[in-house]
Amino acid sequence: MSFVHLHTHTEYSFLDGACRIGPLVKRAKELNMNALTITDHGDMCGVIEFYKEAKAAGIKPLIGCEVYVAAKDRNIKSHDNGNTTHHLVLIAKNMTGYRNLIKVVSAGFIDGFYYKPRVDFSVLKQHAEGLICLSACLAGEIPQAIVNGDEERAKKLIAQYSSLYGKENFFLEIQNHGIADQRRVNAFLIPYAQEAGIGLVATNDVHYIEKKDAKYQDLLMCIQTNRKVAETDRMAFETDEFYLKSEEEMNALFGQVPGALSNTQKIADMCDLEFEFGVLKLPKFAVPNSGDAFDYLKSLCYEGLHKRYGEKANEVKERLDFELEVIRSMGYVDYFLIVWDFIKFAKDRKIPVGPGRGSAAGSVVSYCLNITNIDPIRFGLIFERFLNPERISMPDIDIDFCNEDRQQVIDYVVEKYGRDCVSQIITFNKMKAKNAIRDVGRVLDISYSDTDAIAKMIPFDLHMTIDKALKLNPELKAKYDGDATVHELIDDAMALEGLIRNAGTHAAGVVISQKPLTEYVPLQKNDDVLITQFPKDTVEELGLLKMDFLGLRNLGIIKDALNIIQDSTGEEINIDDINLNEDGVYKMISRGETEGVFQLESPGMKQFIKEMRPENIEDIVAAISLYRPGPMDQIPRYITNKIHPENVQYKHPALEPILNVTYGCMVYQEQVMEIVRKLGGYSLARADLVRRAMSKKKADVMNEERKNFIYGKENEDGSVQIEGCLRRGVDEATANAIFDEMMDFANYAFNKSHAAAYAFVVYQTAYLKYFYPAQYMAALLSSVLDSPDKVNGYSAEAARMGIKILPPDINKSAAGFTVADGDIRFGLAVIKNVGVGCVEAIVEERRSSGAYLSYRDFAKRTLSLNVTKRVHEYLIKAGAFDALGEKRSCLLKDFEGIIDSFADDFKRNISGQMSLWGDEEETADAFSTDIAEFSQKELLKLEKESIGYYISGHPLNEFADEIADISTLSFSELQRGSTPDGEDVAAVFEENRNVTDGAKVKICALATGVKTKITKNNKMMAFVTAEDLTGQAEILVFPNVYERCKQYLTEDAPIVISGRLSFREDEEPKILCDAISPLEHGMKPPAGEQKLFMKFELGKDFLIDRAKAILAEHTGDVPAYIFVEEKNMTALAPKSLWCSGGDDVIGALKRLLGEKNVILK
Repeated sequence: MSFVHLHTHTEYSFLDGACRIGPLVKRAKELNMNALTITDHGDMCGVIEFYKEAKAAGIKPLIGCEVYVAAKDRNIKSHDNGNTTHHLVLIAKNMTGYRNLIKVVSAGFIDGFYYKPRVDFSVLKQHAEGLICLSACLAGEIPQAIVNGDEERAKKLIAQYSSLYGKENFFLEIQNHGIADQRRVNAFLIPYAQEAGIGLVATNDVHYIEKKDAKYQDLLMCIQTNRKVAETDRMAFETDEFYLKSEEEMNALFGQVPGALSNTQKIADMCDLEFEFGVLKLPKFAVPNSGDAFDYLKSLCYEGLHKRYGEKANEVKERLDFELEVIRSMGYVDYFLIVWDFIKFAKDRKIPVGPGRGSAAGSVVSYCLNITNIDPIRFGLIFERFLNPERISMPDIDIDFCNEDRQQVIDYVVEKYGRDCVSQIITFNKMKAKNAIRDVGRVLDISYSDTDAIAKMIPFDLHMTIDKALKLNPELKAKYDGDATVHELIDDAMALEGLIRNAGTHAAGVVISQKPLTEYVPLQKNDDVLITQFPKDTVEELGLLKMDFLGLRNLGIIKDALNIIQDSTGEEINIDDINLNEDGVYKMISRGETEGVFQLESPGMKQFIKEMRPENIEDIVAAISLYRPGPMDQIPRYITNKIHPENVQYKHPALEPILNVTYGCMVYQEQVMEIVRKLGGYSLARADLVRRAMSKKKADVMNEERKNFIYGKENEDGSVQIEGCLRRGVDEATANAIFDEMMDFANYAFNKSHAAAYAFVVYQTAYLKYFYPAQYMAALLSSVLDSPDKVNGYSAEAARMGIKILPPDINKSAAGFTVADGDIRFGLAVIKNVGVGCVEAIVEERRSSGAYLSYRDFAKRTLSLNVTKRVHEYLIKAGAFDALGEKRSCLLKDFEGIIDSFADDFKRNISGQMSLWGDEEETADAFSTDIAEFSQKELLKLEKESIGYYISGHPLNEFADEIADISTLSFSELQRGSTPDGEDVAAVFEENRNVTDGAKVKICALATGVKTKITKNNKMMAFVTAEDLTGQAEILVFPNVYERCKQYLTEDAPIVISGRLSFREDEEPKILCDAISPLEHGMKPPAGEQKLFMKFELGKDFLIDRAKAILAEHTGDVPAYIFVEEKNMTALAPKSLWCSGGDDVIGALKRLLGEKNVILK
């Protein structure tokens, strides 16, 4: 083989390369190529994946990049005055070249980014060693000079690059994709290369794998540039020759050019680059007085041991010493000290830190160092689940910090270890099934509605693919088979599905290195955040320290609640010291009153905990672990066993102490490990390996482990390595049955360490809500100010709890939500255009000089505080001066004049010849007005404008009866879910009305915003923002409906929306509107749309008989449903018992059955 591809773009060229790395390498192998190069545009994101794939295929990987070079200066953010951008191919010969390539590529992003990551000649010169340079494609500076007729400049550039890299490392690149400009470039370069003594290399600019894939590259280009395929004036490749050609094809193009093909193999032979995986590059922790790191860690742990365990410390010391020895032997001493240090920094500065996360909570070392706050001994947590001495892998300590303070901790780490040694981590966003269909539909110019209809046929599932959807959905398959346009759309989308679309920043990952990171990984910037170009798994494979600094909103809520409690009551609470056995807290949770409680807010979880009725923290741990796919199957058994523990049966007595905490159910991974250890005689380290193998369903491994578990295992010398169940008194049949159960459940079993840590946060939020309801709800509201839906929802919850939401008051409000006499007061900084700094100045003036006596007093006293007229305007609109007896109508008319008057007085009297303010009454009289106050509707509108929410009421309140009769659900209930076919009466009574995509709904709401758009067919449609009493949603009104209903779409108009629900990945639910009508007093739904539901207790048949009698007296068209809850039995009454639905029949039934047991919907 004498040809090697040296110019190859993969999907990591981000919408400019259709080559998936695996298939690319596979195709190179099929073509008998012994080497292959990766040269993505401007980045090195894919080089490690490429390296590993090529190595696995027996192909030599060459690591390169096609960099962007600014003709003059990368620091000039402009293309003017000749500072154009060109391409240049760089390939690493060795590790020195690789590190220099990293530095070049990183500099392009960090210093030179302007549309593209650009470097300049000074960067290339600084990092030239160990690199091979090719002159690149037509976009290269040398080819461009030739195309532009400036051959002398081309010669100078050739000399420049030849001198920089050395003649042996610089090659002139020739290509032939059937493009005229390439022929012109080749005609100059081929003879000039011989004249200048510089090597030629033939390349194909590979962007897709096979010739037939040209279409997919074109689609990607259209997606990248937001153009349509049919458009003629767009960026596109001129031919379909940009694929991975065979040596024979390249020989046909360049065989007559001496050295052009053989030089490619020569370059491959020049390259010798091997990566080192799994070798730790941990930074060293600076121990005080240059002491020994392990001794320091040990002393910190012993100190913590006595603080944590007191008199019981000696009982735990053996476990602590064992963990310390494992940590020392595995080389992770500095790791633990680094984590201890930044958590200590956070806690010293009162930055909330979560009690733990993941398996780290199973470590006594972590607990003694205050890294976690969960006692692993009390909860039966296992160290080997976290750090297994028989499986070498980096420990993984993920830490939750308060969202708003998280960056302080990252900044501390950056400052301590150096800005060049710390960065965050890249993530890659791929085209998922639905998004691929939408992207392709858009560039193929298929209508939005048609594309949307196909996309919606893809089922919602995290791992759903188009191919799977075709097998699962007969309707989609029928469309695919019967419609040529749909067939093309789906085929093209399948070809692009899974390709990388763009890059982002990992939500939590932070890398800390012992040397500057550009010694190991390329870097780039994303929104001014420095990130690695390698994803988290690759970073860890290269031996770098990766930690997750997660932001948890609920920690901020707890912090704010504690501050509000201290401000309003004087109590100072340490949330880590609260009593975990408060009966009232568990009863509140058991009632499902968990709105705003961490992890327990969803309707399904509320229903589960109402049935489960948790009584202690262990029950909360179990609830978190059970309520997820897989373990959910255990819920009915768990609840039954919890209610009737006397009925719990164990396959063997040895299981009881392991499973009794979960009432005989296997719930946790740690339980699987304990069963294997106690019954089979495994070490916990070996038990963890078995658990991992079970979860991955490795059949060959599990067959071997089943034998070990039952019969044991001996070493070659006859000594017993694993005792096995038989030696431990468990018979073969029982052992097999237990192993089968573990196999079934191991894939779904949950990490108890993680659940225990999060159970603490669950309990802490519930505790605060129960004992300090106003303070907690105030903090909760403050955390969701950017979400009107959630503010409305939590305000409704506060009202249910008997807490009033008081309007802003210039004399009582602080910046944020506060508590006054058990109610919640809106903060002034919540008001639009009123900043925190401004509010702090207003509050300080009030504190130091007393309450504001009137608006004029406020205007006078804040004149020197730079309180702008806009601030005054929005304070007035929000009602901040209402409590002073000031009318908003008067103030909005006069406030500017009042401010100007005081400002004029200030200027006139600034020299001090008279009282600074003169006669206040004179100023007041000059602007005294007495006009009527705004109507309630107008006042509410001002509140919405200034705060974003209604405070003193809601325009829909007057339609409460109509909403109850007409609306089939509220906006707060718009969440993805499922309902069985037919009428789920139990769900109606439980108010658990989750809905599916396409479900028909009717909702009473306000049209708070209307945006119109002209469709491609020159018709008008509208995007309507609508709001009900619980939240808001977007309504799509297509042209045919808009034409009929546009007269009703005025701002803040009360309307009735009929339509279908629409769910799309990564978007809020929408309603596709079928009809709109005005909401009017006295409206009732058409009789055919109403249904009557009646709930009866088992055994009270006489009530059914009496209800039938009432129905018979009020016959009509409303279907009547009878529901017996204990049997979950539903019956539709015969038509002779359908009723009128009038107030008389409903009232009679409610008096008979009870208010809550009769619902007319």
